[in-house]
Amino acid sequence: METNLVMEGIKFMFLGMGTVFSFLVIMIFVINIMSLIIHKYFPEPHVADETASGGSTQKDNKKIVAAITAAIAHHRQG
Repeated sequence: METNLVMEGIKFMFLGMGTVFSFLVIMIFVINIMSLIIHKYFPEPHVADETASGGSTQKDNKKIVAAITAAIAHHRQG
């Protein structure tokens, strides 16, 4: 009785890869369902009208740009 070890190895490889692939597909579906449930019961708040008029966001953007510029300058100095 001679067993072909190469064919046995290939069978186990496809069995393992199929198991991992099936797990990943199931995990993707479960995460999508979880995301839908979370968005249904905890919707994201709507942005106030301040951003439409450009009020505080302009100031915030200038602060962010200044902080990034300062960080880059500090990094270049050493």
